[in-house]
Amino acid sequence: MTATHAVFHTIALVVRQNTDGIAESVGSVVEFLQQGGYTVVFEEQTAAHLELMPASVRVMNAAGIGAHCDAAIVMGGDGTMLGIARQLAPFNVPLIGINQGRLGFMTDIPLEGMLPVLAKILAGSYKAERRTLLEGRVRRNGDTIHVGLAVNDVVVARGAGAGMAELRVDVDGHFMYNQRSDGLIISTPTGSTAYALSAGGPLLHPSLGGIVLVPIAPHALSNRPIVLPESSEIVIEIVRGRDASVNFDMQTFASLQAQDQIVIQRSPHAITFLHPEGWSYYNTLREKLHWNEYPSGEGKLN
Repeated sequence: MTATHAVFHTIALVVRQNTDGIAESVGSVVEFLQQGGYTVVFEEQTAAHLELMPASVRVMNAAGIGAHCDAAIVMGGDGTMLGIARQLAPFNVPLIGINQGRLGFMTDIPLEGMLPVLAKILAGSYKAERRTLLEGRVRRNGDTIHVGLAVNDVVVARGAGAGMAELRVDVDGHFMYNQRSDGLIISTPTGSTAYALSAGGPLLHPSLGGIVLVPIAPHALSNRPIVLPESSEIVIEIVRGRDASVNFDMQTFASLQAQDQIVIQRSPHAITFLHPEGWSYYNTLREKLHWNEYPSGEGKLN
């Protein structure tokens, strides 16, 4: 979706921690925003790790940002974006990603030349894109003992040094399979370019309404990735496996026990990325997956 106008008044800044030379870039963004008449807020962890913080900038936690800010600028990499996206998802605060290193799938504005791009986005010239999340509940003896959100994926994995895990998978109340493997990745379309891709899963365009299940090193070669409707309820039960764990965007929940269940559904929340006009998912794929590189010049058009 492309917007023709927008109203932004208060902008939050979220910055990757312990990044050399970041203070100068942050300072230039703060100055740019304040000169433009915007109120600037620092996310609390950002404020705690910056050496110098302007006295005119307020500090808020995620709930405060959700209540008071019209957008959040994330300076870092995709990991930084994942962390704040999970926290801000319930508040529907749009996110703008500035990449501190290589181009990211979610932080797609390069550091060099960022201010003119920000000016256009905040003036209402942007492409808005909504991404779905997954919600997972860990049940033990009928009680919910943990709830987590994932932008990329929920991963059920065997313990380090342990043998294969055996998992029972049910979808919408229907038994699908028992699987012996190193684990199972349950991914959003956003996460299809992350761990799921390295495990042999398919790429899903972010606008697709699907959930992909990707086995990790399955014992049976017939256990293949499968894409399910986004309306699915997926229940994974630990049949066997010592020290199995469940991760939400690689944030680990403690070891699981036999007969524990992980119930996964699409979250009622979503996140919105604001991209520069002209942004293309396919351009990002070409850059990140090196689809634009040809060996020995083969495949190039003259």
